[in-house]
Amino acid sequence: MQENWVDFKAVKAAVSMEALLARYGVNWLRKSGDELRGRCPIHKGEGQNTFHVSLPKNAFNCFSCNARGNVLDFVAAMEGCSTRDAALKLKDWFPLGIPSPVIEKPAETSVVVQDVGVKESPLDNKPLSFKLKGIDHEHAYLKDRGITAETARQFGVGFFPGRGSMHGRIVIPIHNEKGELVAYAGRAIHGSEPKYKLPVGFHKSLEIYNLHRVGESDHVVVVEGFFDTMKTAQAGFPVVALMGCSLSQRQEELLVQRFKRIVLMFDGDEAGRKATEECLVGLGRKMWIAAVTLPGGQQPDQLSAEHVQKLLESLLHLSVPN
Repeated sequence: MQENWVDFKAVKAAVSMEALLARYGVNWLRKSGDELRGRCPIHKGEGQNTFHVSLPKNAFNCFSCNARGNVLDFVAAMEGCSTRDAALKLKDWFPLGIPSPVIEKPAETSVVVQDVGVKESPLDNKPLSFKLKGIDHEHAYLKDRGITAETARQFGVGFFPGRGSMHGRIVIPIHNEKGELVAYAGRAIHGSEPKYKLPVGFHKSLEIYNLHRVGESDHVVVVEGFFDTMKTAQAGFPVVALMGCSLSQRQEELLVQRFKRIVLMFDGDEAGRKATEECLVGLGRKMWIAAVTLPGGQQPDQLSAEHVQKLLESLLHLSVPN
């Protein structure tokens, strides 16, 4: 029998929703009769009672994001993969010869380790074993944001029509510094919440977006977000993003190791200004650093290529102090 073959019926019979939730560290659901209820682990919305798990049916349903189904559907939604790939993952994670144990109360820790030998480390982001297919790099949303088709293809960004938690979103591949694909971010395009989805267990503080594409440049522009990165790259500058406005210790180490000069270009809101000040103080002790201050809540992705060039060229042409 081929190793990549799996019996869907056997998987559904062997793996309980409780054991699967425990594997994902979902320990906040409350028991109500023969159901578990709480905040949805798939779309991570604010509703505290939208996600229901039927224990007798071994099925789930979210009344907010409308995700529903069995253990295969849950893994497909969480991992952004096909049902078949979800079945193969479950086959690897759980022994299918016997039913998985019913867990009365998941351990109140951020990481749940089960007897089947599955262990997740919070210290790294493991490379994905799949890639999303059928991504549309020429979707109208990207054009509206000023992202060219060439840039979209270069960054692997586009609309994903397939199944799973990233369905109907603009997907953005995230790589580690080695260039290994470790996650997809999903951007909503019709005002749905959350605006961005990231996989459960992904630690964005361990990665710097687009770091693997920058190459051997001795300088780099540091921005907050994905689209800030793409627009700045289109303007002709090496650029990376923190995927937020806070700088982790790991991100600081990566920047210091790779570059001699950094120019910060964070959002022009209060959070961006505060983050700029903190980075100037922290990184300023270790390397040459400068900052562009954007007025009135502006964001880099809202600027034209000419405007970005005007803001950055004079700073990056400065020589590195001896």
